[in-house]
Amino acid sequence: MPVRTVIIEDETVFRQMLGMALARVPGLQLAGEFANGREGLEHCLRENPDLLVVDLFLPGMHGLEIVKLMREQSPATRILVLTSHPDGELPAWLIRQGVHGFVDKTAPLSYVLQAVESVMKGGMFFAANVPPRAGESEAAPRHLTRPAPVEQPPPAAPSLAAARTLTPREVEVARLVTEGLSSKEIADRLNLSVRTVEKHRSNIMDKLGVREVASLVRYCMQTGIVRT
Repeated sequence: MPVRTVIIEDETVFRQMLGMALARVPGLQLAGEFANGREGLEHCLRENPDLLVVDLFLPGMHGLEIVKLMREQSPATRILVLTSHPDGELPAWLIRQGVHGFVDKTAPLSYVLQAVESVMKGGMFFAANVPPRAGESEAAPRHLTRPAPVEQPPPAAPSLAAARTLTPREVEVARLVTEGLSSKEIADRLNLSVRTVEKHRSNIMDKLGVREVASLVRYCMQTGIVRT
């Protein structure tokens, strides 16, 4: 049976990119995407998904409240918390609440997907850069053990969160670049000047932290901006 997974994340581009990336994970079925915390929680309490991937700072209801209610009312659902504002005490609190993973969503996509796959398969995954405080281990659920520290990914690797900075036009240009179109061909298709297209390409490269088209293509394929 596929692992039915729900995403609750209010940043539209990040949620869409994460959803497209998760749709490629073997054995995982994307069962819902929500921008509002309360709406996402209500869906999860009705449907009892196998895995919940949830941000913390959400409209409607804070992610920590969602975590608490899910553990009380849907204890079989595994939970992975994402945040771009990690706090040194947060992992220990999440362990006490029975959360199965925590990862900084500014990390490279491969790192985020590694966390998802680890949690969906029954493991635990906590970001190495914000480890639980010493002395908190006894608060973790007895049937779970904390994994060895995970190697932090290279900071230069493009992250899924970087996609949030792209405008809709830049996403469109990025897709056409990965299709092999030249700047002139893109300009003709989008009714833009070649200079404008070149500016978009430069902005895309800067925002994603890539320096050549091959890296841009690889990033777009990994995030789902371009479907293979």
